[in-house]
Amino acid sequence: MAIVVNLDVMMAKRKMSLNELQSKVGITLANLSILKTGKAKAIRFETLEAICKALECQSGDILAYVNDD
Repeated sequence: MAIVVNLDVMMAKRKMSLNELQSKVGITLANLSILKTGKAKAIRFETLEAICKALECQSGDILAYVNDD
């Protein structure tokens, strides 16, 4: 079982750079990069909410569950 982060997909759909998203969300570029590459172990709901607001999307557009079986 795995959670897949599709942040890069949503950013591409919205034509938004990492720098632009960082300025709207207010977290560091390093943390956004970790999230974007799928290396994050956790995400705060507050951060997820800010990302969804900035990208005008739902949390399910960014996070997806994939069954490994």
